[in-house]
Amino acid sequence: MESKKVINKIQDLGALIALIALIIVISAISPQFRTIDNFMSLVRQSSINGFIAFGMTCVILTGGIDLSVGSTLALSTAFCAYFIKSGVPVGLAMILALAIGVGCGVISGLLVTKGRLQPFIATLITMTVFRGITMIFMDGKPISGLGNSFLLKFVGKGNLFGIPFPVILFVVVFLVFLFVLQKTVFGRRIYATGSNATSAKLSGVNINKTKLITYAISGGMAALSGLILLSRLASAQPTLGDGYELDAIASVALGGTSMNGGRGRIWGTFVGVLIIAVLNNGLNILGVSSYYQSVVKGIVILIAVLSDRKR
Repeated sequence: MESKKVINKIQDLGALIALIALIIVISAISPQFRTIDNFMSLVRQSSINGFIAFGMTCVILTGGIDLSVGSTLALSTAFCAYFIKSGVPVGLAMILALAIGVGCGVISGLLVTKGRLQPFIATLITMTVFRGITMIFMDGKPISGLGNSFLLKFVGKGNLFGIPFPVILFVVVFLVFLFVLQKTVFGRRIYATGSNATSAKLSGVNINKTKLITYAISGGMAALSGLILLSRLASAQPTLGDGYELDAIASVALGGTSMNGGRGRIWGTFVGVLIIAVLNNGLNILGVSSYYQSVVKGIVILIAVLSDRKR
């Protein structure tokens, strides 16, 4: 019995052990990886995927999936850039962008709950539509010339006490999700919905409302990542966020969240985000081709999913 508990504990900490091992191996191979500047850059970059992955975790815990996050990011960022260039105050433009992101998530949620479409199909539809709207709105061209607003620059490139602001925001958002999922009634409803929707419904949980809110959260988190990118790039690109849903899903899977819903922890997603960031950063430093990087990430995801099925 004791040995079984130890094995289960090791499995629960599998992602963290993998992260530590990965850092040790890449650090031994490349001294450049061990520098403080590279570490700060790595964590700053991981925040973009992290926000999306946190929202994705909530959706997957309910038994769903959200393929539209990359397109939602692009659409909300495009409108934010347009608003700023049109003279709308930067703070208001950012709030409107977040609202657009939430709205996009609600649309996906309605297709799943009211339209009774499979989450994969529903969000595949919204992914395509939102990307198309972005292309039409931007006419396939970037929106730049956003001025020199301090707020716009600070969100993605600012520092507080020597720590990049995106990193601080990343940790704060993580703590909020940790509290909500572990300490609130809504968090328990998310787990109940994904674990056994029928039992949850009989227990008084509004399944459709819970799912709808998680998709809204996912959309909002995608828009937040878009604001960080807009700040760093100083322009909105029509292809921004393309493929970001894959890294987010990979982070969730690596963190041990079940793709069937009902089981998983947000701290696991946090570790999964760092694994993806370390992989991307380490392979870039080692000069590995982006084509091979895709293969490596695919293998890592496969191992994570197979491990989940075994558990």
